[in-house]
Amino acid sequence: VQLQASGGGLVQAGGSLRLSCAASRSFSAIDDTGWYRQAPDNERELVARINTHSGTTDYGDSVKGRFTISRDGDKYTVYLQMNRVKPEDTAAYYCYADQIQNNVRSWGQGTLVTVSS
Repeated sequence: VQLQASGGGLVQAGGSLRLSCAASRSFSAIDDTGWYRQAPDNERELVARINTHSGTTDYGDSVKGRFTISRDGDKYTVYLQMNRVKPEDTAAYYCYADQIQNNVRSWGQGTLVTVSS
């Protein structure tokens, strides 16, 4: 599966941004997808994930209540709506897709989010 991430940019603290991750294949071929982020000198951390079949979601503690992950099966696209962003949300955001049957995880290229205070 190939993934194309987009939507990053510069945003002021308290503002909003929406990231998109377009997959090259239908969600019927993907079991789990979502976003990680990595700030300089930090480890990569889970931001949000969604099961493409059930729609079940999970969020990192630092973004709960502010970020929302969703999917559009017709467009093979996963979205991350980021609201009330904070400077500590500044990071490179990476989308991923898991194919459990094949035990394969695919990654998109990072999209940089910078939050100014």
